[in-house]
Amino acid sequence: MDWFFIRFISRYVFMLNFACVYYGDKYTFPYVRILHSMVERNLTVPHRFICFTDNTVIHRRKEFKNTNIEFKPFKRHDFQGWFNKLQLFSPQNELEGDTLYMDLDVVIMKNINELATIGESKNFVGMNDFNPTTGNFNSSIMRFNNQYHSIIWEQYIKRRTEFSNMHGDQEIISALIKKHEDTISFPDEWTQSYKWYNREGKRYHIDKMTYEQDPNAKVCVFHGNPNPAESTQEWVKELWK
Repeated sequence: MDWFFIRFISRYVFMLNFACVYYGDKYTFPYVRILHSMVERNLTVPHRFICFTDNTVIHRRKEFKNTNIEFKPFKRHDFQGWFNKLQLFSPQNELEGDTLYMDLDVVIMKNINELATIGESKNFVGMNDFNPTTGNFNSSIMRFNNQYHSIIWEQYIKRRTEFSNMHGDQEIISALIKKHEDTISFPDEWTQSYKWYNREGKRYHIDKMTYEQDPNAKVCVFHGNPNPAESTQEWVKELWK
């Protein structure tokens, strides 16, 4: 069987969505380009790269001209900041099939095929928060399928006032899906925090942060500050490009 035929069949049998969100001006345009570059190097599962955004001109920028990034505008404009991430679960965005989502402020360090294929389509897969006392998922990385997980959107819209006092999208997502019988977690060793080496819940003073690379982890998450572009670590500079 020749390679062209294999790729043709793969496109229609299994096409993963890799999704990210670009909203407002928290990050510069290169964050989207660099995330796309890291995904292309480290994800060999057939996939589409989709960026959901409120920016009306990003698709015209020259740095994206020769990429296969699909830019999709958000359907609703009454969300602030990263609460827009909840729109990923809206049927209006027509995000069908298995989706692997990552925030823009991550560094992909090695092949991520296992993050894309863990479990079954019915499983919502979350990343355990680096501070275990929260009991929540960290929404920097998620895998879901809206055929099974549109309940997140449906319940959020129905109970939006109830959730108005929550501090972030990951609290809402965790509250709505974490205890579902088909929800599972990525193995903790697949991800690391840039600031906290493990999930012991220790909060180190900035003077004691060593920013080491975990050789077992596939993705490093930059929650809070600093961001990848601000890192002075050589391993980050080598990978985040």
